[in-house]
Amino acid sequence: MPHYTTDESPGLSKMGLTAWIALLVLLGAELMDMIDQSVVLTALPAIQESTGAGPAAVQWLTTGYSLPIAVGLITGGRLGDLYGRRRILLIGTAVFTTASLLCGLAAGPGLLIAARGVQGVGVALMIPQILATLHVTFEGQNRSKVFGLYGAVMSLANVLGPVMGGLLTEADLFGLSWRPIFLVNVPVGLAVILLGRRFIPESTVQRADRLDLTGMLLSAPAIVLIVFPLAEGHLRRWPLWCFALLAAGLLLLGGFLRHQWRKQGDAPLVTLSLFRSRQFSGGMAAQLTHGLLCGLFFMTWTLYLQRGLGLSPFHAALAFVLLSLGELAGASLAAKSAGRFARSLPQAGVLITLAAMAAYGLQADASQAGLTLPAMAAPVVLIGFGLGMVSGPLADLTLARVPEADAGSASGLFNTVMHLGIAVGTALTALTFFATTGGSPDAALNRDAFLTVLWWAGSLLAVMWALLFCLPKRGYGRRRDAR
Repeated sequence: MPHYTTDESPGLSKMGLTAWIALLVLLGAELMDMIDQSVVLTALPAIQESTGAGPAAVQWLTTGYSLPIAVGLITGGRLGDLYGRRRILLIGTAVFTTASLLCGLAAGPGLLIAARGVQGVGVALMIPQILATLHVTFEGQNRSKVFGLYGAVMSLANVLGPVMGGLLTEADLFGLSWRPIFLVNVPVGLAVILLGRRFIPESTVQRADRLDLTGMLLSAPAIVLIVFPLAEGHLRRWPLWCFALLAAGLLLLGGFLRHQWRKQGDAPLVTLSLFRSRQFSGGMAAQLTHGLLCGLFFMTWTLYLQRGLGLSPFHAALAFVLLSLGELAGASLAAKSAGRFARSLPQAGVLITLAAMAAYGLQADASQAGLTLPAMAAPVVLIGFGLGMVSGPLADLTLARVPEADAGSASGLFNTVMHLGIAVGTALTALTFFATTGGSPDAALNRDAFLTVLWWAGSLLAVMWALLFCLPKRGYGRRRDAR
């Protein structure tokens, strides 16, 4: 397996053509995955009107995608370690592409939610292989730059997802309304399969152990039993079975952790020794908080823009463009830094986001229904700029000391907590947003509910800023173990 290292700072330009193509295919696969996290946002009102979906179904269009990802990422990461990361990536891409076709053909909310779940299964197989392959292929400053590009791709997905959702829905191509937002994945997925098979190098753990099936059977239902009642509880007024499912999920989670502790040294699903590192455990906690923030903020923001302010899907997409252009700028800054500023850069990004959200909240409260897209441009761009400074450096610094043998497992864990956070954050919209609106399109109710969400978002940002102190204080060219 070749390593591309820049300890002497030759830069990315020294990479060969094959390495560049492999990198572009990997980042293209990541872009496709992340776009489908956000592509439904600006299309939600149209999907709701077309399919008759209620508030619970609207939540599950996002949660139903994130939940199987959270459930399957750990297993997906270990499968790549054992059976080949390229092989599992291509299998996952095939599953995702097929499910995207089913989403585009779905006639009602039930089938659409089910197909979204199958998409999530495909992503759970794909994402760990992307991060793990980047981790074991590149070293030193080159790896920091590659992870910076990874963060930029995530930001680009936040641009393209809502824009594609708004443009394709409003264009109503061939009378298909929102359906092309999923059908466009089919040719992209086929391209990833064909190019990936040709250019992505295969990598596995040299000593491949068997898969921990017991760990799989404990972890998957534990996550489902915890997230499902959180998503449904408020909408159903917290019946007794919600608390019973939560308790069962926590018991299973405890059983899973105990099983993993006993399996250490004998091919566990999760290498618990990774959490002995303050750098890894703190980074994982920060990533979970990041996911909670994204799950809570982005769904409620699109409903606020379209229902609270009366913007069309296209103009709501333009608001996402403003935010995501800011993200691209922040991610570009992170990529150019090549890890030199260590935790200082993402911490500065969190503080910028917090200040911009506070300004946005004051502006939204003062302007009410009169807030226009040009007027909100400055705080929205700054929110994106701050968030863009977080994703790439957080991934790089959290995974920097992970041994290559555990790269797939660690990458799976890192993405698991992100998507688990998104699933739980989306579920929390029932408590923080839909508790006020009740699913009503009333503009005033949607505006009031969004202002409540901003308070929650600010609290999560403050927690994330504190957790980032667990990451290294000094960057490359200095003592890597400094705190």
